Amino acid sequence: MKRIDTLEDLHSLYGTPGDAALHKVADRLTSEYAAWIERARFCILSTVGPEGTDASPRGDDGPVVTPLDEHRLALPDWRGNQRLDSLRNIVRDPRVSLMFMVPGSTNVIRVNGTAELTADAGLCGRFARKGVQPATVIVVRIAEVYSQCSRAILRARLWSSGDESAGLPTVGQILAAMTDGVVVGEVYDAEWSDRASKTMW
Repeated sequence: MKRIDTLEDLHSLYGTPGDAALHKVADRLTSEYAAWIERARFCILSTVGPEGTDASPRGDDGPVVTPLDEHRLALPDWRGNQRLDSLRNIVRDPRVSLMFMVPGSTNVIRVNGTAELTADAGLCGRFARKGVQPATVIVVRIAEVYSQCSRAILRARLWSSGDESAGLPTVGQILAAMTDGVVVGEVYDAEWSDRASKTMW
């Protein structure tokens, strides 16, 4: 396999970006991009740290992030598995990317920038749900925001192909295999819904 290891070799295999691909990039949250992001209940947060990269799904039952102004987004860190992979990375390297998706839309909105964590009581309290508030909020400063063309989602038929999860290993089955049966997969899976309902926020 021949490795491509120079930009010249790479560029020789592709064409030139069109005007639309270059002009869609903004350095702040325009009203159009804000409207799109405020509709998104799901995004993927990508971070980088000394151990490597990490991509974490983030979701909410309303907007997954809240614009603070045209340059900043706030992402509450709701309860998870306490691994803190993304948060540890942000503390050590502020570079982040966000990818927003809205069910039914074949477009994706992407944000690149830097982030910081805060436990500010006022900001954390702004996201309180049912008496629970996030331990921290990720504040992202936008360096660039832009739309991604529809081709990837169209190829994958992401919103139109129906449920294709039948036959996939469950998380319980994965854990049972990883722990040589120390974790009982059927028990883990049976208890998951109740456990999740108590720690959703």
